[in-house]
Amino acid sequence: MITQDKLKELFTYNEDGTFTRNSTGKVVKCSKTKGQRYLRIGVEGSPKSLHRMIFLYHHGYLPKVTDHINGDRYNNRIENLREVTQQENCLNSKHRTTSKSPYKNVHLQSPTKNSNWKRNWVVKLMVKGKCIYVDSFEDLELANLVAHEARAKYHGAFARNF
Repeated sequence: MITQDKLKELFTYNEDGTFTRNSTGKVVKCSKTKGQRYLRIGVEGSPKSLHRMIFLYHHGYLPKVTDHINGDRYNNRIENLREVTQQENCLNSKHRTTSKSPYKNVHLQSPTKNSNWKRNWVVKLMVKGKCIYVDSFEDLELANLVAHEARAKYHGAFARNF
């Protein structure tokens, strides 16, 4: 297990969210291979997530989950990293590209075959592990505005609006 003292012996933290290797004075090159979501560095012959090593370097411990506040997984400046629960990390997730809606927490609800009503945009979000139905709207932009307000109300500092 790597420690804060060992990291400080091996590296110097740079304000841009990178490390300089103390033995060579060179900025550590990070790797990202297919299937990996985060930048990785070699620490004592073992690949480690850069953002988690930067957190350990500054705080002296490794939390279960480390979150990139602005959602940019390549921005590893210490002020962009925070300890969170898995649930808080999910709240701070980005809008899914596979969604049929252009907005986060807004879903298209199509009418059934035998109904007379129009297609509606439904606003739903997760609150404390439960799916909360907020409301439905014919207007997509209004649904997005309501979703934005609901995220601010229920998710607070972890609300991501894109």
